[in-house]
Amino acid sequence: MPIPDFQTLFLPVLKLFSDQQEHSRTDFIEQLGKAFGLNQEEMSDTLPSGQKRFSNRINWALLYLTKSGLLESTRRGYRKITQRGKEVIQSNLLRIDTNYLMRFPEFIKFHPPVKKVSDEPTSPKPIEPLTPEEQLQKVYLELRNELADEILGRLKSCHPSYFERIVIDVIVKMGYGGSRLDAGKVIGKSGDGGIDGIIKEDKLGLDTIYIQAKRWDNTVGRPEIQKFVGALTGQRAKKGLFITTSTFSNEAMEYASNIDMKVVLIDGETLAQYMIDYGVGVSVAAAYEVKRIDSDYFSDE
Repeated sequence: MPIPDFQTLFLPVLKLFSDQQEHSRTDFIEQLGKAFGLNQEEMSDTLPSGQKRFSNRINWALLYLTKSGLLESTRRGYRKITQRGKEVIQSNLLRIDTNYLMRFPEFIKFHPPVKKVSDEPTSPKPIEPLTPEEQLQKVYLELRNELADEILGRLKSCHPSYFERIVIDVIVKMGYGGSRLDAGKVIGKSGDGGIDGIIKEDKLGLDTIYIQAKRWDNTVGRPEIQKFVGALTGQRAKKGLFITTSTFSNEAMEYASNIDMKVVLIDGETLAQYMIDYGVGVSVAAAYEVKRIDSDYFSDE
């Protein structure tokens, strides 16, 4: 069963407080998980921030219920149902969502409705299944994927020699190849049997990696990887890196994973993501920090 969105959790969470005792979030994570039929994998599913998704959604449900006056904080990490919360439960609602919470002035102050630019009649706000944090992460991933597509378009249109330079920039940024000058001396110099360059695996040069960088549009198949492996064998090389602006066929990936030699395949999408991660060919347009309460700071209150 899919993990319930945080608004679906509003009413079940509130009902757990109907015993009029104070509770912490950890008191009923497992109980709610069983109620929604979540398996261990779903209970362990995490957000990019590292938080468990289900636990995070319970946190947001607790926050919204507290801001609407249905729950109240009793001490750090604990809450208790209010008289208003009891009355809501007694009304036998089938669901509570943000549209329902808009009847409470405390919640409106916390979550102001979007102002209309016209005099047209207003309609209920669509139910948003994602928490604000998940919405932020969703938008971030959308912007990142758009940027990756734009980078990939540039990579496919640039000159092959410039593409090789970009490849080296990425590899050096990732901590391989020693200095940029050292790496630049070898790329494109060997020209031996499909090997485009040789780069140090570490700054001391204890091992080397043989590279093939192909600015292609067509899918790279198994024959191309076999040729590359043959060239590596001729050099008595142990490690190879095949980078392309296109994709690899399933046969090519299966072949590379089953041979004794270590050959890493990097397709265009992965290369674009690496360029974003390591700041190659991109710049920061804006930065936003998401901060949380420091429980340790308030531990002595």
